Amino acid sequence: MTLTNQEMPKTKHLLIIDDDSGVVEYLTEMLTSHGYRVSGETDPQRALERLETEHFDLVISDVEMPGMRGLDLMSAIHGRKPEQLILLITAFGSIDLGVRSLQAGACGFVTKPFSINDLIASIERAFRDRQMCRVIVRVTSDDQNVIPRGLVAESPKMQKILQLASRAAQVNSPVLLTGESGVGKGALAHFIHEHSPRAKGPFLQINCAALPFTLVESELFGVRKGAYTDAREHRQGLFVEAEGGTLFLDEIAEMPLAIQPKLLQALETGKVRPVGSASEIATDVRIIAATNQPIEKALQNGLMRTDLYYRLNVIRLDIPPLRERLPDMNRLVDNLLHNAQVKLRRQIHGISAEAMRWIRAYPWPGNVRELANTLERAVALTEHDTILLEDLAQATQLPFNNNLLNNAAMQSMSLAELEITYIRRVLEMTQGNKVQAAKILGIDRGTLYRKLEDEII
Repeated sequence: MTLTNQEMPKTKHLLIIDDDSGVVEYLTEMLTSHGYRVSGETDPQRALERLETEHFDLVISDVEMPGMRGLDLMSAIHGRKPEQLILLITAFGSIDLGVRSLQAGACGFVTKPFSINDLIASIERAFRDRQMCRVIVRVTSDDQNVIPRGLVAESPKMQKILQLASRAAQVNSPVLLTGESGVGKGALAHFIHEHSPRAKGPFLQINCAALPFTLVESELFGVRKGAYTDAREHRQGLFVEAEGGTLFLDEIAEMPLAIQPKLLQALETGKVRPVGSASEIATDVRIIAATNQPIEKALQNGLMRTDLYYRLNVIRLDIPPLRERLPDMNRLVDNLLHNAQVKLRRQIHGISAEAMRWIRAYPWPGNVRELANTLERAVALTEHDTILLEDLAQATQLPFNNNLLNNAAMQSMSLAELEITYIRRVLEMTQGNKVQAAKILGIDRGTLYRKLEDEII
């Protein structure tokens, strides 16, 4: 979704409507200083006439004005321009007014007194939500520009990572990939291999944490027949099988300490000694290692040899978590939905704006892997041709933080207090979107509004 220069958005034009000329002048000055183009009117009828002939990206209107209330003005505007974005400002804020303004078609409301930062946040949220509604994430089965194996780099952080990875691919030095579980270290390892001079060679990988201690050495370096009871034949190790290609050592920080000196020797000499053999075998293989553990902590705790770390850490790429890569989210969802529909042989046309807002708000502790699994389950379970918020609710359960439960118990928190805390957490996650929060909580909007009003959450 990268925009060309011709497609870059122009300065947004705002129309301020308030019977108090001082408010109009103040908001005009402040919003102009934040980069918006601003016009103002104190007469609702004149504002309607301007809307007939001029385009405004957003109307910001007071609710209580002589001659015409804000809700009536909004209805009049939508009678002429159904798609017009309208943000209401009121000194008579209440949950009831908020409900009625949203039902009438407002994109939001701000209650006086408010800071200019609050207003800016509401304006930006209105434009962001409108963009999601207009540019619903589509499944593009014929898209030939998708980076292989799920790598998406539209965020500045990932663009920098891919630039470094592209340069690293051209040399033969070891690469160390770090980052949380599920961020795409395996995909980046594939990317480096496929863009390297070794691309025609094999790409093999081993999870150093998944194999029993007794098998790691033979898997890596090979074994000779009779070396131990179950060694009934000669078997080559991954170093030899990956000849001319790339060997990916995943979860390197969990490799048994006893094997690490032998790995270091193989890296330094380019030779391996199979278990039970008296001779060495020369190898030509590129090493990429990865870990989701804090590597410095593993060194401090003596779980990883310092000399091996320095040998592997020639080029280090730290992959950011998904919560720091929001610009990647739309394209990632697009790609992962396509993969899921191909795998499950289901036709899905896209994802609703409401569901996409939830996806962008959720922190994704499992990163891209968790997102992929959630979308695949949603595709499998949905009864629609578009993924809705209710499909995500079926596909995953909102994690309930164990620390929250522990703290609640330690503080002798009542169920009512725990409920309030949980509602606050969901509202934070949905960035204050109460409609979305109500669906996640499994209650109707009226119930949520009453709880908010009763508890002043």
